[in-house]
Amino acid sequence: MSAVVNYFFALMIDKNKGTYKSKVALYLAVIIDLSMIGVFKYYNFFVSNINFLLKTSIGFSSIGLPIGISFYTFQIISYVVDVYRQEVPAQNKFYKLLLYMSMYHQLIAGPIVRYKDIANEIDNRIITPTNFSYGINRFIIGLLKKIIIANSAGEVATMFLDGNINEVSIMGAWFGIIMYTIQIYFDFSGYSDMAIGLGRMFGFTYKENFNYPYIAKSVQDFWRRWHISLSSFFRDYVYIPLGGNRKYFIRNVIIVWMLTGFWHGASWNFIMWGIYYGFFLLLERKFLYKVLNKIPTFLSHIYLMLIVIIGWVFFYFIDITRAIQFIGVLFGYGNNPLYDVKFEMEFFNNIVFLIFAIILSTPAFSKLFKRICDMLAINNYNPSKLMVVAFNALILIVSTILLIGQTYNPFLYFRF
Repeated sequence: MSAVVNYFFALMIDKNKGTYKSKVALYLAVIIDLSMIGVFKYYNFFVSNINFLLKTSIGFSSIGLPIGISFYTFQIISYVVDVYRQEVPAQNKFYKLLLYMSMYHQLIAGPIVRYKDIANEIDNRIITPTNFSYGINRFIIGLLKKIIIANSAGEVATMFLDGNINEVSIMGAWFGIIMYTIQIYFDFSGYSDMAIGLGRMFGFTYKENFNYPYIAKSVQDFWRRWHISLSSFFRDYVYIPLGGNRKYFIRNVIIVWMLTGFWHGASWNFIMWGIYYGFFLLLERKFLYKVLNKIPTFLSHIYLMLIVIIGWVFFYFIDITRAIQFIGVLFGYGNNPLYDVKFEMEFFNNIVFLIFAIILSTPAFSKLFKRICDMLAINNYNPSKLMVVAFNALILIVSTILLIGQTYNPFLYFRF
């Protein structure tokens, strides 16, 4: 239905360029798109809050959430807006627009792909051995991130994040949320790698969605590196049209980050998570960014990672009360012990894994791999291809073994 509606509205917009009819068609298309995601994803959230505030008893919906609705809704909105802005012509062939909306490799959890970025490839894509090989390599890297790193980190994280918060030690709480910080990065970036790899195998080149966000030194820099397709969507289609930095800056930041949080889920904890980041972005904009540029780099990096790690607490706990209680434990508020046997055992069992994951979350490993290939190159023979094949084969074997032994572990962003 979404594809049909936006197909006809885009044609109407394109046909009536620069006229009032074009603007009306755009507004109607966006309203319908947002209404559909509102009904499927946010209806029960609004009903729950209305019932609580007004003491009513409106019934809840039992309609299932369509897979990938948050992603394909934003994709199709970007399409009709870009047609309105005359940045891309409307697609005359419905099946090609449907292809754009239903590309399975990135439909479920992103990245959010704009039509104008792949319009030429939809019409004339070329599948080459080089691109296909790159796609396989990229897919396997994503598999490593998900199966070997994210799932392993997630198993440890749940030991400390689930259950009775009053019983977790302070060090255990920090260890658990750090493991979740590792899990969510490798889980989501792993899916993006797999989607980019599959797309390349089929002749589509998607833009990068992550750029080592944990090496950032400010919240601004972090959001230029994390979920790039989402942050750039809100920048280009919400923040700048509202006035950007020029007009009502504080209002614009608050709106964008409330929407960013709400996009992630129909729950107050996600809205709180968005407001949390909006607050620090405003602080950096007003004065903190100048301070960060003057202090030593390692201090600005510690600042950023503290902000990110605490932020993931709001992201993890649906219940805001539990999230605040957990943050209290992190900073020693309460009667929780500093450490316990459980923390000691899990920390020492996973210290090597933790160091490995931290290194992989930086460009250090890829730089080291390139340097090794350069050092081994003899007489114009570059062994890097052979090394990549061997490395990929090893990852594939290990991932398959782990998959067989693990229970079902869906990607975290599947729920969005």
